[in-house]
Amino acid sequence: MNGEWFDIVVAGAGPAGLAAACVAAQEGARVAVLDDNPRAGGQIWRNGPVHPPAAALAAQLQAIGARGNVTLALSTRIVASLDERRLLIESAQRGGARIGYRRLILATGARELLLPFEGWTLPGVTGAGGLQALIKGGVPVRGERVVIAGSGPLLLASLATARAAGAQVVAVVEQAAWMAVLRFGLSLAATPAKLVQAAQLTRGFAGLAWLTSSVVRAAQGNGRVERAVIERADGRIESIDCERIACGYGLVPNATLAHTLGCATRDDGAIVVDDAQRTTVDDVFAAGECTGVGGMELAQVEGRIAGLRALGIERDARIDALVSEREHWRRFATRVETAFALRGLARRLPADDTLLCRCEDVSVGEVRAHACWRDAKLHTRCGMGACQGRICGGAVQALFGWDIAQGRPPISPAQIGTLMLADDTATDAG
Repeated sequence: MNGEWFDIVVAGAGPAGLAAACVAAQEGARVAVLDDNPRAGGQIWRNGPVHPPAAALAAQLQAIGARGNVTLALSTRIVASLDERRLLIESAQRGGARIGYRRLILATGARELLLPFEGWTLPGVTGAGGLQALIKGGVPVRGERVVIAGSGPLLLASLATARAAGAQVVAVVEQAAWMAVLRFGLSLAATPAKLVQAAQLTRGFAGLAWLTSSVVRAAQGNGRVERAVIERADGRIESIDCERIACGYGLVPNATLAHTLGCATRDDGAIVVDDAQRTTVDDVFAAGECTGVGGMELAQVEGRIAGLRALGIERDARIDALVSEREHWRRFATRVETAFALRGLARRLPADDTLLCRCEDVSVGEVRAHACWRDAKLHTRCGMGACQGRICGGAVQALFGWDIAQGRPPISPAQIGTLMLADDTATDAG
């Protein structure tokens, strides 16, 4: 793959990226799809040894494979953006390489927002989406008591996945108020498919406690999770025995690659795009959750628009229909954002001695003593560990309102031989 050029390179093999690749390939373009996961599908279609690919994913992959003009490069990380429309990449199988593109489509998705609380580093505590990933990867949870907490529709998806794997979900803890959740539920009448999906995921919340206006304030246990301490809006404290706590407060756009390319982003971290899904950088497009969290349906529609627009197709009946569909799902995304926006309890800072940066063992108090993200990093090493601020950065943005935009390569850890390829005079390692 080293030195190859493509009409379109798609960064991300989730719903948006695969949709973009499919429509571009159908028009005869030479396409490369890069993803750092060993299997295509992104978080929403994540599959594993005991969780076969969803039918929609299988259909997408079959369509791509049938064309013969799409290179699907999995277990492949983008390390840096080079000049002259090139990317430095590293594959688990083939090592480092440089590839070029005429147009680039960013479909880098979103990351789960994790907010720190006492004991959140205990074994058995994960994100809500993280629990899904573990289960789909083969981690057994049968018979375990699980508390799922945080905010938003991801909690329902995590509930369904855990139940299907045999876990006993004892409580769903939602930070949003009951009336906000009720209004959102009633609004699903405008999207019947989502209403049916919600009913299938929840099964009426049978057999569990569903707590609104509540948050997990602490995880307790001797060596691993044994109970979750819940705080209610009225000040009541409840303790729930469990073996796992899955706590996630929605998603934040993954715009790290966009920052290195110089693409503008909004205050919420989403990549700025126009009606054609073009970013502020020439020949770079973006689609899906990296442009704003809105769900799988919106991501796929944006991916198709980006794929067609990246080919230079300006006036087309397909685009007109897709634009109308995009507006429909954007309205749904707005309703989700309004209903599950983080409120008082969720935004309350934990005790100063609570770890914020788990990689570098930096506490909330140590970070709070500084005026901005840059100062905190310089003085405490917060955000400079293995995850490069992907976890604590989102928490800092939510809790302190700091700008955490990062745009310094390498984007991902890489071998020295790969980094040497950034220099055009270096010997190719691929």
